[in-house]
Formats: sequence, structure tokens, C-alpha cells
Amino acid sequence: MQERQTKNSFVTIIGRPNVGKSSLLNALVGEKIAAVSDKPQTTRTKITGVVTKEDTQYVFMDTPGMHKAKNKLSEHMIEAINESAADVDTIMLVVDVTKKLGDTDKALAANSGSANTKKILIINKIDLIEDKQDLIGKIAEYSSIADFDDVIPISVKENDGLDIVMETLEKYAVDGPHYFPDDMLTDQPEKVIMAEIIREKALNNLNEEIPHGIAVTIERLDERDSRNGEAILDIEATVFCERESHKRIVIGKGGSMLKKIGSDAREELEEFFQIKVNLNLWVKVKEGWRNREGMIRNFGLSLK
Repeated sequence: MQERQTKNSFVTIIGRPNVGKSSLLNALVGEKIAAVSDKPQTTRTKITGVVTKEDTQYVFMDTPGMHKAKNKLSEHMIEAINESAADVDTIMLVVDVTKKLGDTDKALAANSGSANTKKILIINKIDLIEDKQDLIGKIAEYSSIADFDDVIPISVKENDGLDIVMETLEKYAVDGPHYFPDDMLTDQPEKVIMAEIIREKALNNLNEEIPHGIAVTIERLDERDSRNGEAILDIEATVFCERESHKRIVIGKGGSMLKKIGSDAREELEEFFQIKVNLNLWVKVKEGWRNREGMIRNFGLSLK
């Protein structure tokens, strides 16, 4: 019997904050495995998504948005970017067509990957431009700072151009084994996905000041049957913040904010895991945890 000839492709997604990296990862995988928010630094560590199409397996690594390190957590996030960009087959630099070319874009375009790494420029949010000449100018502008193997305009929101992305990546796949089961979508444990869903809902409901200091841990996870035999997933989670004043805001008047976060999270958890969810949230203060190595490790945000 002839042995199956398989291929693989390791792809790192890089870019500035809020250009749509996590949304692109979710769209390519076909499931929401990365938190999405309009708040900077929503992604804190590298998240792996896996897509297997026939004999080719694509392993995507989403990374935090490149930024200047302001604390120890930021340092770990930048380390995650650098590690993910090393020894991969392809790097996809995602940019926002509505934003000006910045120093961060130039640095990422010029310094990412090895000499053998393929570089693809992904120009996202093309649905937001009316004059296509603007797109041509943007392509020329980026092409002047780096030699990209391919340039692909897309709109993740409109699902436009994603098929071209996959066709392009197929060209760069190499002969080799599938490192993950063909039906696997991510290497993230269930508890991590649950915590990220809850944190995303906190990000989307809270103001600009607090979200950077939010972390979520799953304290208890049990499945049981209700009286009528329906499966129920009991989840107890703790939302950590850095100040007592933040705790009051997270809880809200009469518990209103925490109830809203919990309601939004429960709805998505039930959709993702296809089971009825009973979610209980608690709020605790860990002052300055983003500068405490032990806490960063406890929250699973360290590469070490």
C-alpha cells in the first residue's frame, strides 16, 4: 500500500494592534479560537490554529500586536511575537488599508523571518475604501519597504479574498507529516478557550482604562445532568483586576456589569461547546500583576 504523501505549512500572523489578525485566524480556521476586540493588546500570547485540507495541514500562529513594552507582560508578548516569527515557512504581515504606514509596519516588514521565509502582505479592511486607487497606492507604498512574495487585499469582515490566501499558502507548503490530528482546530486547552471568551466579553463591555489589567482563570469545571437528563456544564471563573476601584467597575452597580459580562460569555460558551452552561463569575484584585513574573506564569501568559 502506497504511503500517503502529506505536506505542512507553518504560518505566523504578525502586525500592529487592531489590524484584524485574530479575526483572520478565526476566519481561516472556521471557528472562533482567538479573542477579538477593538481594544489594543487583546491577544497576549501566541495562539495556534490548525486547518487540514486534504493532504496539507496549515498551522497558523496568531501573535500579539507589536507595541512598545511598558511592563513585564508586554515583554512576554513581544517575546511571543519574536519566537513565533522564527523558523516558520511563511509570515503574513497584516495591515489595515485605512491606516498610514508606520514605523512598526516598516520594522515588521524588514526584520521578520529568515532568508528562506516567504513573506505575504495581507491588506485587510478593503471594504472600507471607496476609491480602489487608494488600494493601489497602499500596495506600492508597502512594496517599497520590503520584498513580499505575494500581496493579497482582503476583507475578513466580508469574507473576501480568504480563498486566495489559502491558495497562496498551498504553494508554499512543504513535504512533511501532519503534526496535529486532522480534525484538530487549536492546541489551546478547553479551559484557556473558556477564559479567553470571558475576557473578551469583559474587554468589550468595560472602558479603555481597565481591560489591560484584566485576566481570567477557570477555577472549577464540571459536567452534570439536569433532572430531565439535559447535560449542563458548570463553570466557575475568577476575573482578576489590578485595583479595588477597578473591581467596583467590573462588578457594576448592583452587579449589573458582571451580570452583563457573564450573560454575553455564557451565550458564546454554549454556542462554542454545544452544551448548556451555568457560569458563575467572581472578581478579585491582584495589584500590579502585569509586573509580577509569578502571576504572569500563573495566568499562562509566559513562554517559559
